Amino acid sequence: MSIERRNIVKNAGLILILLLLIMLGIAIRVILIQVRDGAMYKDLSNQITEKVDTIFPNKGNVYAADGSLLATSMFRYEIRMDVVTVDAKVLQTELTKLSKNLSKFLGETPSYYQKRIRKAKRTNNRYLFIARNLSYPEYSKIRNFPIFKLGANKGGFIAIQKTVREHPLGKVAARTIGYADYRGRPGIEGAYANELKGTNGLRLKQKIAKGQWKPINDDNEVEPKDGEDIITTIDINMQDIAHQALLEQLEKFEAEHGSVVLMEVETGEIKAIANLGRTSKGTYYEDRNYAIYESHEPGSTFKLMSMIVALEDKVIDTTSIVDTENGVWSLYRRKIKDSNHKGYGKISAARALEVSSNVGISKLIYEHYNDKPEKFIEGLRSMNLDQRLGLPIKGEGKPIIPHPKDKSWSGTSLAWMSYGYGVQLTPLQTLTFYNAIANDGKMVKPRFVKEIRYQNNPKVSKIFKKEVINKQICSKQTVKKAKEMLRNVVKRGTATNIYSKDYSIAGKTGTCQAQYWTDSLYYIASFTGFFPVEKPKYSCIVVIHKPTKHGYYGSTVAAPVFKKIAQKIYAATPVFHYVNKKAASYSQLENNYNNYNKQAQKSHQTMPNVKGMSGMDAISLLENLGLYVQFSGTGAVKSQSINTGKRIQKGKTVFLTLT
Repeated sequence: MSIERRNIVKNAGLILILLLLIMLGIAIRVILIQVRDGAMYKDLSNQITEKVDTIFPNKGNVYAADGSLLATSMFRYEIRMDVVTVDAKVLQTELTKLSKNLSKFLGETPSYYQKRIRKAKRTNNRYLFIARNLSYPEYSKIRNFPIFKLGANKGGFIAIQKTVREHPLGKVAARTIGYADYRGRPGIEGAYANELKGTNGLRLKQKIAKGQWKPINDDNEVEPKDGEDIITTIDINMQDIAHQALLEQLEKFEAEHGSVVLMEVETGEIKAIANLGRTSKGTYYEDRNYAIYESHEPGSTFKLMSMIVALEDKVIDTTSIVDTENGVWSLYRRKIKDSNHKGYGKISAARALEVSSNVGISKLIYEHYNDKPEKFIEGLRSMNLDQRLGLPIKGEGKPIIPHPKDKSWSGTSLAWMSYGYGVQLTPLQTLTFYNAIANDGKMVKPRFVKEIRYQNNPKVSKIFKKEVINKQICSKQTVKKAKEMLRNVVKRGTATNIYSKDYSIAGKTGTCQAQYWTDSLYYIASFTGFFPVEKPKYSCIVVIHKPTKHGYYGSTVAAPVFKKIAQKIYAATPVFHYVNKKAASYSQLENNYNNYNKQAQKSHQTMPNVKGMSGMDAISLLENLGLYVQFSGTGAVKSQSINTGKRIQKGKTVFLTLT
């Protein structure tokens, strides 16, 4: 064998050995992969070809008390276009038709859409924005437009589906119902987000041809759990009444913003809540929940709180006399003034509240608490006026009740806060206090939700019961006096413009002069009260900020809103009054009082017969006639020192004996 042949055989042998070694190495490697690393590579393969897909549950709905749908989840579509996938010839022949359809459907001109789409073709834009927030019927329509109807691969049609929350009844209590988006989850949507959202499910899917995925099993790995439904306390009819009444008044006075809250006295259920702010165009919409978050000086509505503290401490009675002088009282070189620039002279404490005398109320409080202001503050705090209500809806404003230990406390602080300056409350906090008076002294927590239910299931998940904040904010006797004074505010005080013989209202006007950080002054007008007086069913507060036309007093701006609400609710839900035999005599006394009040307006006035009238009514009547009243005892008038029919001399003293 030649040397050359031997070399060939030798080399072939070496190659064979090398191939055998390589094959052996591959075999060993395969075995190692199977035995040692098999699980790892299997998992890696599964990650590429399999995925766990999230199954989102149906979010719960929000309902009104009668079952009307207030908030629900609906599909919305965003439309985009992959212009690159569209054939040039198709684009050339069909673009004009598509542009005309888009113009009719979305606005803008046909040339606008032609230019955008042609530019997208030149720049290879595969994700051109067309429209967003389309409903399903709108989506169905646009997908059948020229070019788009060719589908995703030939027509470049891209539809992105998402779930959004909608308010089927429009902006009804929108800020209280809330949102579940970038706006910070306000309102009920935010407070009960966990209950509404439900629990996600899971499903295993496998990748198939063309990048598509299909479920591996018929059943889900984890079933989704739908969110629960929230049943609110909102009454749709009452909400509409409150909303429209507030809107009309805001437009009339061109006010900046305002709020209305209607509460059921016994339970604390919020039946209606409206918050409207003014846009730059002069229209109004639900922009912020002023009733809950906005703390401000309440003004004269706070006078009731001051009176109740003094009545509870027994430092005054409703018949206590205070000299309002000529409507101006100077204190530490600062002046407290009444809206009546002539003043009211010497009047009873009850009358001071009725006519909303700043001088009268501040003098009464200053006289009895100047040397012990802490006692007055303690009285206010004992009625929970310094505490938040603890609402589930976030953003509640903090109440401010000054204390003598505060650095800002001065010699005038006590007098000023007695009629609502220097203190701060939200509208709902003020209403909760007045509701307690209507509820015979029991303060209940405002409630927005009645219950939580499982979707498509009558079973109740949770029931929200009445919560009592304070079992008795003051004595029954003081409550009775407070109710009578508030009733007289409407009958013969600052709110006579909303008095009606057909239905009874009790409440208090409020007018507060406030100041922006820019030092510009403006007014806050309010009215807070309840109805019917005999057996209160509803309490209500109306607050209107910065009225700019036709007036600014609470009686003129806010009280008429209250009257409209009460009037329409009375008409919709008639109230039956059960009268006992004694009521006839009181009715006669009321008629007598009205006759005497007419006589008081005459130039030649004579002494009326006040026997049998309540002491508070008799004192108010006689003081209006210019007499100075002194009395002994409590209750109804038994005798009078000036005989009936005798001509009155202003400034003369009349002595009354009460039973």
